[in-house]
Amino acid sequence: MQTAGIISQVRMGSTRLPGKVLRPAAGRPLLDYHVQRLQQSGLPVLLATTTEPADDVLAAYAAERGLPCHRGSEADVLARYYETAQRFGLDVIVRVTSDCPLVDGQLIGSAVQRYLDEGNPWVYRSNAIVRTFPRGLDFEIFSMEMLTEAYHQATLPYEREHVTPYLKTNPSAASRVQYRNEVWPGGDYSRFRITLDTAEDYEVLRRLIEEHRAQELDVAALLALLQAQPGIMALNAHIEQKAT
Repeated sequence: MQTAGIISQVRMGSTRLPGKVLRPAAGRPLLDYHVQRLQQSGLPVLLATTTEPADDVLAAYAAERGLPCHRGSEADVLARYYETAQRFGLDVIVRVTSDCPLVDGQLIGSAVQRYLDEGNPWVYRSNAIVRTFPRGLDFEIFSMEMLTEAYHQATLPYEREHVTPYLKTNPSAASRVQYRNEVWPGGDYSRFRITLDTAEDYEVLRRLIEEHRAQELDVAALLALLQAQPGIMALNAHIEQKAT
């Protein structure tokens, strides 16, 4: 029986919006929504933060809520993932980032079940190979075997910082499977942005949560909400994602 778990990388440092994950919406930190929505997957949720003093508050956050947490290198995020997965005995890893407070756990749970049914440790599965979901619902699924190989073989700084570039390009991967939008008509919602990287992003997320209770919606209802709120979604439509 394979053990699957979600590892969310989280830190307080951010060049565009420091401390963003603990910014409030409806009286609660955005990180609360991120964790609780991930828990709807039925999988364990683990936090991977850094050893920097600024991230003591995140280690305390995890301890207060009974969340498994590992602290590792700030720059070498690949090592941080490897250490977290190894420490907590994961065979299958779901990678998400904590700047996605509306990430959908049920969607992830369904994708993980497909992955487990395939039974191939050399498959990399993601919903962002060809983007059809909004930015902010991203996830990646891969095995401990693939993560271990990347940990030992990846040498370029961007491969270490961004965790999965080696997995995406390594020839030993049997296949790279795209998880497309099959939950709502229209197919492509990649034009929408519900990730948290700038002040404009924060305003979009705050309004979606405080005015429309977006944190309570499943992915189909969430996509419908984004389509029905062009005024809100225009607030960050001009933001360009930082290149990886």
